[in-house]
Amino acid sequence: MIIDIHTHAWPEKVSGKARENLERIFGEKMVCDPTVPNLLKYMDKNGVDVSVICAVATRPAQVPAINDWLFGTRSGRLKVFCAMHPAYDNWKDELKRIKDRGDGIKFQPEFQDFYVDDVQLMPIYGEMERLDIPVLFHCGEELSGTMKVRSSPSRISKVKERFPRLKIIGAHFGGFRLWDEVKEHLLGKDIYLDTSFFFGFLPDVEAKQLLLEHRPDRLIFGTDFPLVDQKKDLGFLRELDISEELKEKILFRNAQLLLYKPA
Repeated sequence: MIIDIHTHAWPEKVSGKARENLERIFGEKMVCDPTVPNLLKYMDKNGVDVSVICAVATRPAQVPAINDWLFGTRSGRLKVFCAMHPAYDNWKDELKRIKDRGDGIKFQPEFQDFYVDDVQLMPIYGEMERLDIPVLFHCGEELSGTMKVRSSPSRISKVKERFPRLKIIGAHFGGFRLWDEVKEHLLGKDIYLDTSFFFGFLPDVEAKQLLLEHRPDRLIFGTDFPLVDQKKDLGFLRELDISEELKEKILFRNAQLLLYKPA
């Protein structure tokens, strides 16, 4: 079985505009329009059983509408990490909705203009910890390399120290292009690291070393589809010289324990 913890999709009426904006910002071409039917199509083609759609609200007012769409999209094959914005006033009630109808939250500090360890986020993190809602942070640089890094490994580590029971997923292996800082601040800690924009961005031997130095139960497969075809990252992982047991944990078992609560 394969679970992709980090994918994206938009309602079809706005997917073309979303693709155009993101390709311009990142300087990368998507493999297809970011729609739910296309995500399911590529999942079928690549043998991916479950994907998590991650959403970001760039303005506070967007939060409830984005999440309404996500709740309607959620299914047996599609889980949802919902939108939240640091300046959204009704965050406490929205967290209750997310707890009841979603699977987690996605923050994108560069697009949302906040640092992950800002004091304004602390009440939100505290309530997420209390409700046991996982959170996935964009971590490290952006592909364009032109934005401030508001989600460095050291800042992620500070949040974890303040909220030790908060389930944190560091996208892009905890810090895209900041691998030395990842080693210093995140490896070995109780923080999930996803593999999106990790494979292929550093030598295989270094990727193997980083995987082996982190907790084997805190590694999760993610791709950032449709910025990357899931097939590409699956190929990298399958060819990597690590044990089949560890590959299974990365591809499925760790995410399963994170996303599916015991009956």
